[in-house]
Amino acid sequence: MSKKRAFFLLLALLFLTSIVFGLISSIILKEVSIFNKIGVIPIEGIISDSYEITSQIEEFRKNDSIKAIIIRINSPGGAVAPTQEIYREIRKTAKEKPVVASIGSIGASGGYYIASAATKIVANPGTITGSIGVIMNFVQIDELLKKLGIRLSVIKTGEFKDIGAPYRKMTQREKELIRDMLMEVKEQFVKAVAQARGIPVEEVEKIADGRIILGSQAKRLGLVDELGNFQDAVELAKKLANIKGEVRLVYPKSYRFSILRRLIDGIFGKLMYYGFYVGYIATLRTDS
Repeated sequence: MSKKRAFFLLLALLFLTSIVFGLISSIILKEVSIFNKIGVIPIEGIISDSYEITSQIEEFRKNDSIKAIIIRINSPGGAVAPTQEIYREIRKTAKEKPVVASIGSIGASGGYYIASAATKIVANPGTITGSIGVIMNFVQIDELLKKLGIRLSVIKTGEFKDIGAPYRKMTQREKELIRDMLMEVKEQFVKAVAQARGIPVEEVEKIADGRIILGSQAKRLGLVDELGNFQDAVELAKKLANIKGEVRLVYPKSYRFSILRRLIDGIFGKLMYYGFYVGYIATLRTDS
């Protein structure tokens, strides 16, 4: 074998060795870094479905490399059942690893319902939260139909089958039925918050009139544990999970690629936020 050929073989061998060494090093570093992972699950906009979020929570719960979970909330609430499903999954997860709720601009009604299930809650002093209560809206267009000369014929099998229909006014009996249902849901809301936060039901009931409150007020009332931003929530999650040094934040894959949905949810979230904010300012002016 010529010296020139031997030289090139040696270079090739060194090159292959460096590649193998690099791959092994990256694998080792990756394995080491798994002990410093915190999962982040964003909940933004109106809550209308729970499947994706509960699946993400379950996935992070079963992943041993993720030592804590942060639920980043920017939501004015939404449908009752999906909210309760997410609440239940967070409660289940908090028994196995720390779950920190980080509330951004708004975490009211169902947004707070979800947050209350976490191990700890972090909110900004100016965060809009609270709004513990339930509401249903019904649109009435019966007068408009009359002006247009439109009549509807309805055949139903029960007195309440078309309850809330927009083409007629609700009867007093129907209103009482809806109110009874809403009061039961409100009771479930109050008990869930009281149980998760360790606050007497009577204390939660005092503010369960639908009022919105600031993060600073929520802290004084025991509805929030710490005042701070997302980074403060990360530091708290590290502390609860006994993580030292830097951490790697892991987001669900579906969240990374749902840009359009996040944009739409963000627009709705901001509209709801400003609606709450204006309502809050109006309340202040009325009371002054």
